[in-house]
Amino acid sequence: MSGYLIGILVYIIFQLILGIIVSRKIHSDDDFILAGRKLGYLLVTFSIFATWFGAESCIGTSGAAYADGLVGVTADPFGYAIVLFVLGLFFATRLWNMQLTTISDFFKNRYDSTVEKLTAIILIPTSLLWAAAQIRAFGQVLSASSQMELTISITISAIVVILYTGLGGLLADAITDIVQGTILIIGLCVIFFSVLGDIGGLARAVEMIDTNRLTFVPHSLTNPWQRLLTMAESWAVPICGSLVAQEVISRMLAARSATVARRGSLLASLMYISIGLIPLCIGLIGYHVMPGLQDPEQILPRMAQFHFHKYLYIIFAGALVSAILSTVDSALLASSALLTHNLIFNFYPKLSDRSKLVADRIGVLLLGITAYMLALHAQGIYSLVKEASAFGSAGVFVIYIIGMYSKNTSVSAAIVTLITGAATYFVGKFFIHFEYSFLLSVLVAVLSYYTVLLITRSTPAELPVTVKDTDS
Repeated sequence: MSGYLIGILVYIIFQLILGIIVSRKIHSDDDFILAGRKLGYLLVTFSIFATWFGAESCIGTSGAAYADGLVGVTADPFGYAIVLFVLGLFFATRLWNMQLTTISDFFKNRYDSTVEKLTAIILIPTSLLWAAAQIRAFGQVLSASSQMELTISITISAIVVILYTGLGGLLADAITDIVQGTILIIGLCVIFFSVLGDIGGLARAVEMIDTNRLTFVPHSLTNPWQRLLTMAESWAVPICGSLVAQEVISRMLAARSATVARRGSLLASLMYISIGLIPLCIGLIGYHVMPGLQDPEQILPRMAQFHFHKYLYIIFAGALVSAILSTVDSALLASSALLTHNLIFNFYPKLSDRSKLVADRIGVLLLGITAYMLALHAQGIYSLVKEASAFGSAGVFVIYIIGMYSKNTSVSAAIVTLITGAATYFVGKFFIHFEYSFLLSVLVAVLSYYTVLLITRSTPAELPVTVKDTDS
């Protein structure tokens, strides 16, 4: 067994021990999902940052930049940094004031329980795809550190991740985020400046990068409308799809006040774009420093191994593993919360806190196994994350914006919007392979909502539902 692998395993064991210790303070569903709603500025900011700054931001982004240049990295870091900024500026205060447990609770408040359940069913696969991306990234790190087969390393990763998530809950995740995030940031900075030092400085690095790789739209697209639609699709997927993500919204809901939720999200956005540019630059530079890698997603681990002393690499790899654990923890917690709180508990409302906590942990186990199967069959980390942002979210996004800023909401219009939005994306993406499936699904969702709204307004038997604005 290599020294690298031993060091990473020690780091993992530390995470598991911490999860066991913190689990003793978890006595209810609210403790497990939202850490008792007691998080302050430091925990909220680092937790929001670490929730999304995981596999896709490090391994996925550097690999995509290595393979395709900026064409492959619209979502990360740019799209998700924008999402955090918009959430903090426009949504965090309103959501926190509603005292929600999950994002589907918002739809129950603004529409009804049917819309709540339907959004939960649509959003659960999104969180599962996120979790699968992190498990695959975990496997990449183990594979690069130990020369294990990727399938074996992904299997080991899944076992560790499911165990860690089921034990620790959000509180353990938030506590470890501070140390994990700090070490990861330091590690990325050291790699970046080491690479710059080896190749002759920043000016030399800029000269090395082919300017043809510094565009968000492929040069093969010459039609102006096609270029515009391609750009709009690539930005709409991470931004619109992630504004309703349970993973990050749960961190805001766990804050001790609305002000902490808002400012923490804005600070996390600044951290995200600042640190997220480092893996991007490493991928662009690595294309020339280490050309010909068979697996582009190995560029960051290979760079770390090359530029770090053995013991420094162990620390960095451990921090990267911790960041991945933090992100997959969030994804599995999110999917479990939606499954139990918004689906199962609606059918069994009289369950005790202990029974609910057991259900939460069983949900993590079952959904973790599902995420593992997805990770085994995925083409890559970045593709998983992109699908996670787009899968079925168009209709949810549309009724989310309408529910947030409109006093009058229609239950029937919302249901039709959710169904048509998800169906349009699914058919467009997987059956007719339409290039702009997400934009089309958003357009169909908007048209569906207002078409049904006009019909119900003209029919006395079914008037739009006026829902009390709970945060006013």
